[in-house]
This record gives sequence, C-alpha cells and structure tokens, in this order.
Amino acid sequence: MSSLVPLPIVLPLLGAAISIIGGRYRGLQRVVTLVTLASVLVISILLLIEADDQAFVVHSAGGWPAPLGVSLMADRLATMMLVTSAIVLFVVAVYAIGQPGEEQARVAFHPLYLVLASGVSASFLTADLFNLFVAFEMMLAASYVLITLGGRPDQVRSGMSYVVISLVASTLFITVLALLYMATGTVNMADLAVRLAEVDESVRAAFSLMLFVVFGIKAGVFPLFFWLPDSYPTAPGPVTAIFAGLLTKVGVYAIIRSQTLLFEPTEWMGQVLIIVAVLTMIIGGLGAIAQDDMKRILAFHIVSQIGYMIFGLGLFTVAGVAGAIIYVINNMVVKTVLFLVAGVVERRAGSSRLSEIGGLVRGAPFVALLFAVSALSLAGLPPFSGFVAKLAVIDAGIEAASWIGVAGCLVAGVLTLFSMLKIWSGVFWGVPDEKPGAEPIVDSRLGGPVLMVGATAVLASVTVAVALTAGPLLDMAVRAGEDLMERDGYIEAILGEQS
Repeated sequence: MSSLVPLPIVLPLLGAAISIIGGRYRGLQRVVTLVTLASVLVISILLLIEADDQAFVVHSAGGWPAPLGVSLMADRLATMMLVTSAIVLFVVAVYAIGQPGEEQARVAFHPLYLVLASGVSASFLTADLFNLFVAFEMMLAASYVLITLGGRPDQVRSGMSYVVISLVASTLFITVLALLYMATGTVNMADLAVRLAEVDESVRAAFSLMLFVVFGIKAGVFPLFFWLPDSYPTAPGPVTAIFAGLLTKVGVYAIIRSQTLLFEPTEWMGQVLIIVAVLTMIIGGLGAIAQDDMKRILAFHIVSQIGYMIFGLGLFTVAGVAGAIIYVINNMVVKTVLFLVAGVVERRAGSSRLSEIGGLVRGAPFVALLFAVSALSLAGLPPFSGFVAKLAVIDAGIEAASWIGVAGCLVAGVLTLFSMLKIWSGVFWGVPDEKPGAEPIVDSRLGGPVLMVGATAVLASVTVAVALTAGPLLDMAVRAGEDLMERDGYIEAILGEQS
C-alpha cells in the first residue's frame, strides 16, 4: 500500500504534461483532467482506509531511509485532508468545464490546475520541511497565473499583491529552513522533532513563532490576512472557489502539523494561538458585515473561519485538535460551495454586488437552496454540518476552560449569521438598484449552466453527508488528534529503530 502514497503527487504532474502536449484539443485536456483527479480521489480513499487501520503509511523515495532520503507520510490527518481536497478539486474541475470563460479560452488552464492539485497533495503527504517548501512553490507558481487569467486590470492589480506577499512568505520560509538546518542538521520533520528537543528553549520558541508566521501568512490569520480579501474575489469563479476552499487550509494544515510535531506544546504558545484565533474570528466577521459585494463578504469569512481552526489547535488537547480537524474538513467543502454559488449568481445576474442584484429566489430557487444549505452550515446552525464542527471546537474550549476563546467563537458565529442573512436578503430577496451593469444571462431553469449548478449541488450534498456521518468522522478526527498529540508514533514510523 505504501507504493500508492506518491501517486496523488505524480499523477497530476503526468496529467499536466499530457495536457500541455494535447493543448490544441480541449476535449482531450478535459478528459485528462477529470480522469486524473478521479484517480487521485480513488487512491486517496484507499490511503485513508489504510491509514485509519494502520495509523501510519510511509513511503521512502528510492528506498533511501530517513532522514537521508525523502519520506512521504500518509497518516490519518494527511489522508483526511487528501480525500477532501480530491473531492473539491474534481467537482470544481467539472464546474470550470461547465462555465463559459477562462477554461475554454486559455490553453494553460488545465495544466496549471493539475500542477496546483499536485502541490496540494504534496503539501499533505510530505514528511520533510524542504519538500513542503517545494510543494508550496508548486501551488504558488500555478496560482500566480490562475489568479490573473482574463487579464483585467483589477485582476492584475490584485494578483500582484498576492504575488508579492507570497514571495515574502516564501523568502521567510526558506530563511527559517536554513536556520533550522544550521541548528539541527536536518529538515526531515520526524528527525527535527527529535533534534529540536536538544536545542535551547528560547531558540525553539523563536523557531515555533517564525514557522507560525510563515504558515500564518498562507492561512490568512490576523494580522497577516490583509492581502486575501482583495486578491481572491477578482479571480475567475472556479479559481476563486479552489483558492478559498483549499489554499488557506493548506496553511492551516502546516500550522497544525508543525506545532504538534516539531515542538512540545507550551502554555505560552497556546495563549498566543488563542489570542490570534479570537482576533482572526472577530476582525474577519466585522470585515464581512461591512461589505456590499457577495464575493468580498465570503472572502472575509475565509479569514474569520480560520480563527476557529487555530483556536482548536491552541487548546493543545486531543479534543481541541480533533475539533480543529473536523472544522477544516467541513470548511473546505462549505467554503467552496459558497464561492461556486457566487459564481453562478454573478453569471446569472451580471454582478456580485448586493445593491445591483436581487430577487433570485424567484428566478433561481435551486441556487437559492444551495446557498441556504451552505450558508447555514457556515453559520453553524443545527442540523447542518457546520454545527457539528463548531460544537466540537466550542465543547473543547469549555472543557479546557478557555472562556475568551469560547466567547470569541460565539460572537463570530453571530457575525457570520448576520452577514449570511445580508447576502440572502440582498441577493435572493432584495430588489436591485437601477444601475447599469453587465447584462444578466439566463441559461436554464436551474439558474445557470447545468454543469455549474450540478457540480455545486454535488458538493453541497457532500456537506449534508458530513452532517449525516458526523459521528464516525468525529471519531476519526479524535484518532487523528491522538496521533498528533502523541507524536512518538509518527517519529517511530519515519525513523524506525533510529528514533
């Protein structure tokens, strides 16, 4: 089974190469993309089943043992993230094929999309910090182009902000890697966990904070999120959806992995994470209610929702980490659905500004239903999937007596519900102002092109499935949390007798 571990990384790269060669044939590109991503999904599910049974599935590239060789690790956390990302990537690819626009006009869309998919998989599976840097660069190289597809001035301007901030984060990351290697002589994460224990406590604390800043920029935590609300909404619809659903969560994954594996949990770091989490929740929520554009509201909620995940981690308990994991999994799906709905709304109404659209509940009731399901889930209302995730985080906070964090979760929940109602009343019930804008497009009774609406409906049904299977999923998240908090198993699986 360990031979399957590299395939979610390798297959998309092979698919990207074939897609470039067959660039003249858009039908071939689409088939290659869908077959590749479907294969990755199947392999990811097999790895999840194996990881949940064995806890750790390790692959050593070229047969070279760690720490000398390159190691890949498929544990419960990595495979849960891998399966969710594979679902999202496949569905958004179908959505992109169904949306007239950049996918049809740009021969580079499919190769770039597959490179992005490979980078996401590599981020979850790598057991080496330098290869995590490489995986980030793969994602960023693809995203630099994807975010500016179309070439509109606002896209290029916002895309430049994204590029500059990402380059700063990458520079900081490689600098931290150099310092880590200087201090320990390794960048293998399991080996680092062992060797960092021998480093002076103040140096460990500095490394912990530096890695948190590096990954925090990518995750969009307070105060490092300022680039996100301007960059994401200007990209093409499918690109915005995949960025919102996956890229920030890769940053959260890196924070969870590094803070639990490389460093022993400390009270002061837990307090730092909780304070940052509460500020991220509240500031993101306040930013959302101040907007008059559906995409910008949702972009600020990317920030706000990250706070719940960081709060769960900051508790440094099995329950808290498990709550963070289930929250990440659910949010990856819900956030993608909301941006897919926003794309359908923008295409049908000709705008995403609340003041320029309205009444879609009558013209596109099915789209309104899809938004309602995902919005109520994001707000954390029962019986939707977000309620389970939010309850898990809040319950862990109550158990740990972290009252500031619990209060922050509740306040942010109210702000989220308020802003979702603002979208609902403006987009689906409101009456648009008489202002000139883009001409509305009515494709079908579904409210948009069949593939766009169908793909959105499939992903919305996944959120319902998460709610229906909340018990088993939460149990798996608890097992993943136990693996993270008891890091000896991870270290032993990578290093074997050397540990």
